[in-house]
Amino acid sequence: MDYKIKGKKAVVMGASQGLGKAIALALAAEGVTVAVMARSKDKLEKLASEINGVAVAADLSKRENLIAALQEARETIGDPDIVVINTGGPPKATFLEADSDGWREQTEKLFHFTIDTIYDVLPAMRKQKWGRIMVVTSISAQEPEAGLSYSSALRAGLHGLINDVSRDVAEDGVTVNAIMPGLIKTDRVIELNMQIEDFRGKIPARRFGHPEEFASLACYLASEQASYLTGQAIATDGGYLKGI
Repeated sequence: MDYKIKGKKAVVMGASQGLGKAIALALAAEGVTVAVMARSKDKLEKLASEINGVAVAADLSKRENLIAALQEARETIGDPDIVVINTGGPPKATFLEADSDGWREQTEKLFHFTIDTIYDVLPAMRKQKWGRIMVVTSISAQEPEAGLSYSSALRAGLHGLINDVSRDVAEDGVTVNAIMPGLIKTDRVIELNMQIEDFRGKIPARRFGHPEEFASLACYLASEQASYLTGQAIATDGGYLKGI
């Protein structure tokens, strides 16, 4: 399928590995110029050279670094048409294991980070009457998973934010969606010590997903064909979620 995004410009965050890297590779394969962002300069520069893109290495957890990185990307590729907000997962913790300071820290890293990014990139998208914003969340935002209190609560809140923003900018040709990875074979799954044997009975597909399968959803949502799809939270999960 021709997604009709050749020549567009994208920013993909958390792109040094895993889901972010897979999305950057998939967009570049469609002819999109991609600015990749993450902390790891060496990994980013290697990826940027592979996709003929731009590497912007920064610790995006700090607001001033985030805004500076977005400006650096803008100065190299221009105003982005496509933005993928990918922060990585918060630490594993039950509510009783977490504390107030942890909630404040994770709220800043997940929620305010997303808000700051959207405020930064929206004006140019609205002006040109075309834009795609995707926020990588998690299936735990829809069906809370034991031990993932930060992720379940804050990412559910992000879904509300995404739907609200989408209503404000739909007439401007800008779509805003959440993309929820299920159990995808990435470093995050390894970090949480998840084994397929423990989940095979919960995943109708009977396997973990591949990053490329998740990236294909991002490519479609970035496409011209997806211009009427906005305000949604869409999972790539092998059938894991039971809710409709």
